[in-house]
Amino acid sequence: MAQQIERRTTSVYKRYIEHSEQSSYIEIPFQMPPHVEEIHVSYLVDSPAGDSAKAVIDLGIRDAEKVRGWSGGARQEFNIGPNTATPGYLPGRLAPGDWAILHNAYKVPAQGCTVTIEIEFTYKTSRWLKGDLHTHSVHSDGTYTLEENAAMIESLGCDFIALTDHNTNSQNLAYPRGTSVLMIPGTEFTTNYGHSNFLGVTSPMDDFRVSEISDVHEKFRVARERGAKIVLNHTHCDNCPWEWDFEVDYDWVEIWNGPWREHNKRALSWWQEQLVTGRRLVAVGGSDVHRPDTYVKHAMPCVWVWTDERTVEGVLKGIEGGHVVMTYSPDGPFANLQCGEYGIGDQVPYEQADQQVVVQLDDLLAGDLIRLYSERGLEEETSADSDGGVTLTFNAKQRRFLRAEIWRSFKPADGMSMAVVTNPIYFESK
Repeated sequence: MAQQIERRTTSVYKRYIEHSEQSSYIEIPFQMPPHVEEIHVSYLVDSPAGDSAKAVIDLGIRDAEKVRGWSGGARQEFNIGPNTATPGYLPGRLAPGDWAILHNAYKVPAQGCTVTIEIEFTYKTSRWLKGDLHTHSVHSDGTYTLEENAAMIESLGCDFIALTDHNTNSQNLAYPRGTSVLMIPGTEFTTNYGHSNFLGVTSPMDDFRVSEISDVHEKFRVARERGAKIVLNHTHCDNCPWEWDFEVDYDWVEIWNGPWREHNKRALSWWQEQLVTGRRLVAVGGSDVHRPDTYVKHAMPCVWVWTDERTVEGVLKGIEGGHVVMTYSPDGPFANLQCGEYGIGDQVPYEQADQQVVVQLDDLLAGDLIRLYSERGLEEETSADSDGGVTLTFNAKQRRFLRAEIWRSFKPADGMSMAVVTNPIYFESK
């Protein structure tokens, strides 16, 4: 999990268009390379000097299957990415293969003209994306519109939001289009004995009503069959804990719900117990924001996901791999664990398990407590002497996992409170 390095390449194509080609459609073929996340296309038209007739050459693009966009003579450039694109163009996957720039030679001077096309390819690259996995809107008992939720997440510099309204999916059919924020489809399956989020599909169930555990199993089965990832929410909450048994088919557990409180501490302890037994259970969090509140705010906590693709699928895949860190706000602080080429969520092979784990901590304040945990419990605790970053090393030999926490003194909490918790890095044993 090294620092993100954005990789780009540029290709330039020239095409001379004769006057005889006027009123015809012209293709300029190019190969879409593998692993491209976004393209930017621009073009210029040069008419011969002294020719008073101005060339009018329209612009568009096709992929291997269909036309992906057309702007005629209205634009000199456009972008296409997985989630957004310039108006007139279709966002989506940029599949490798035979593509072509499209031109309509609407008006060509007598001496012809030359079109120069520049295509910039931005490749997928692994990086941290951040957002909120548990929010509500006017589609259930929240007061925020979908547009307001997206605008707040965007203003925080976040990348994604899951709108998990209670027992409905209408929010998933009404997402605002004019936003750069990834809108992760979500529904909070809300019962009288516990809540769970179904993430990643528009309609994970047809009827939310249950009366016994067999009904819950059936709802989970249907949601999973439709492709949902399942999160058990605020499992140790005072008001609405998970009172069904834990033998349900779920993926992840929400250990940090809203501001850090006693019920989150209980969930954290329970999760640690699961890890000690050898279970690789991914922990996530979410604000559970419903309306303006002094303490419950968007992306508090903030979920960071290491992924190579800025798509809904990329975020969920990153979570599935355990590549998750939670911070009390989008501004940090932050903690990362690295053992050679392996990072949070990864399993270090046995032959490399005696390497030092590098624990990188950023944006600390003097007095912050740094705690490292393994299956043996608290392995190390140290305090930051000053503001800024700290790098620690830990010999994880004969450990099964290692994870980090940062605790900070907050006035509203009247003492130390969680500022960061990471998922573990794991070590293979014989």
